[in-house]
Amino acid sequence: MPLRAAPPMSGCVARSERRGRALRGALLVLAAFAASFARAEPPPARVVSMNLCTDQLALLLADPGQIVSLSHFASDPQMSVLAAQAAAYPANHGRAEEIAVLRPDLVLADIWSAPGTISMLRRLGIRVEQLPPGTSLPEIRARITAMGALLGQEARAEAMLARFDADLAAIMRPAPGLRGAVYGIGGYGYGPNTLEGQILALAGFENVVGGPGQDWGGPLPLERLVMAAPDLVVSGGDSYGHGPSRAGEMLRHPALAALPRARNLRDARWNCGQPAMLGAVADLAAIGRELEKEKASQ
Repeated sequence: MPLRAAPPMSGCVARSERRGRALRGALLVLAAFAASFARAEPPPARVVSMNLCTDQLALLLADPGQIVSLSHFASDPQMSVLAAQAAAYPANHGRAEEIAVLRPDLVLADIWSAPGTISMLRRLGIRVEQLPPGTSLPEIRARITAMGALLGQEARAEAMLARFDADLAAIMRPAPGLRGAVYGIGGYGYGPNTLEGQILALAGFENVVGGPGQDWGGPLPLERLVMAAPDLVVSGGDSYGHGPSRAGEMLRHPALAALPRARNLRDARWNCGQPAMLGAVADLAAIGRELEKEKASQ
């Protein structure tokens, strides 16, 4: 059974439900946009991305000459799977003034990108498209389709989706029954509606984090994680070299170290809903198969 959090405050549950409805609504809008775009305009020639995840999809789908700038996160190997490729492009820090002088005909952003920047760019007459974050498989597929439509690269997007589906189908998973958790700095537990939770599920693990107030992730006391006794804890990977901190010390607690197969597996592939995440799924599934063998031999 999934780990159940203590009864949350009604306000927390309401905020979680509102967030879920907002993301589902954004997904529907994105799908409708992708279906109706139909090359109504010529492909953009000067594209700026100000978000890590739109950076990477743009790099995968755009013609090299279409991109004029990527976010400064794109060339950070701890955060981006395409850091070496991104290093060839000028970086931006998501500020309206530095983006405007690039004279883009399309700016790619996330729905959580800085609203002040988005507002200023639009007031300057610059086209900005905000894509919702992709966590579930339908959302990830919709993002790829929408990005292909925005860039005028529909055929590449279709080919990417075909490869994505084939690679996902080829992953060998353990038999059902293994239980896992993704645990981050500050004692943050990743529920099933997060990308981390999706990777865990696709690798064949039941997520012990979940229930009211936990489905979208949130603080998870270490005591509750220990009592859940997961077969695998995936920890670390979300401090990105910002140095030691009290929040990071949580991941070095002896109780966490004593949990079965606690490993530091997270890397840049866990950051965005895009094809590279399937490498993380495959690695996690392989660990699951080893755990399955160990259980069978006991």
